[in-house]
Amino acid sequence: MPQMESATFETELSLFKYDNLEQLPERYRDLDEGERRERIEAAKAELGDDVVILGHNYQRREIVEHSDFVGDSYQLSKEAADADAKYVVFGGVTFMAESADIITDDDQSVILPSMEASCPMAGMAEALQVDAAWKEITAAAPGSEIVPITYMNSYADLKAFCAEQGGLVCTSSNAAAAFEWAFERGDKVLFLPDKHLGENTAYDLGMEDSIAEWDPWDPEGKDAAAAAEADIVLWDGYCQVHERFAAKHVADLRAERPDANVVVHPECRREVVEAADVVGSTATITETVANADPGDTWAIGTEIHLAKHLDRWHPDVEVLPLCGDACMDCNAMRQIDPNYLTWVLEELVAGRERNVVEVAPEEKELAQVALDRMLEV
Repeated sequence: MPQMESATFETELSLFKYDNLEQLPERYRDLDEGERRERIEAAKAELGDDVVILGHNYQRREIVEHSDFVGDSYQLSKEAADADAKYVVFGGVTFMAESADIITDDDQSVILPSMEASCPMAGMAEALQVDAAWKEITAAAPGSEIVPITYMNSYADLKAFCAEQGGLVCTSSNAAAAFEWAFERGDKVLFLPDKHLGENTAYDLGMEDSIAEWDPWDPEGKDAAAAAEADIVLWDGYCQVHERFAAKHVADLRAERPDANVVVHPECRREVVEAADVVGSTATITETVANADPGDTWAIGTEIHLAKHLDRWHPDVEVLPLCGDACMDCNAMRQIDPNYLTWVLEELVAGRERNVVEVAPEEKELAQVALDRMLEV
């Protein structure tokens, strides 16, 4: 796979699905934290029950502290649907806002404070690329029933594609169950876009010896014959944050702090997952620290802001970022600047909706089918 410049270019292309991309007005660019906090809270008070603010676990403190709900992406979408607020302001990234639009009512508007908050991993599996790969793989395996599964971290059009081809969506918590659902209905699985979650799931199912990788960026990495022979075909995508972790980080931590436990996200490389004490979604990571005994030490292998939140929320537990100062934040989440949050809320008070994320009706209907199939498992 090429360096991140190419993946970022693909991600930027995906932004043009929306024709309402708006930049932050200049008058909002230099707000200090105190003024910003007062204005956000004033706008929330004015809007009342008409607005619900969702803050993803990977968001910075200045977004989370104003959020009505904090959690992982699909959990937050469900909270939005249950809240029945007229406006859903999603402190996350584009695919999360799309998912919220899919499962909320038609009279609810989903707003992303900055449309530049577009997940690079989601951009590594654009629908046109997947459609071309699907044709090559299915042609190489005539008579085989291939079931596509897309991770929640993907765009609505890819979720719709999977539904149309008899597949479904999964989260990091239910990936193994989604694979089992697929193998009950077909011979092979095409998993997108996160190869590490796919590989870790294959190991969980004891199917690690029947994996092929499909690299859409490299002509030599698209081996249709190998894909036809494998039971599981993994799309060559990844999360920049989680791929950064290495087994060396775990080994160094254990050498320096033998009392520390390690919990990592399944988007991490296989070597990191094998070295950890606990592996799980952001919800699992949060629960692990919340249930820890006072005085315990936990090193967190995921986006740096969640480690910082957990350290604040649980002062009786020592929480460390797994790779120390080398740990990174999510570039896409970073785009949700609190000044953007101030702007979109004050615009709602003035009766104007900015940066509305709206999935096309046909895509929404099919993507909902993929989500409904996930709920079956």
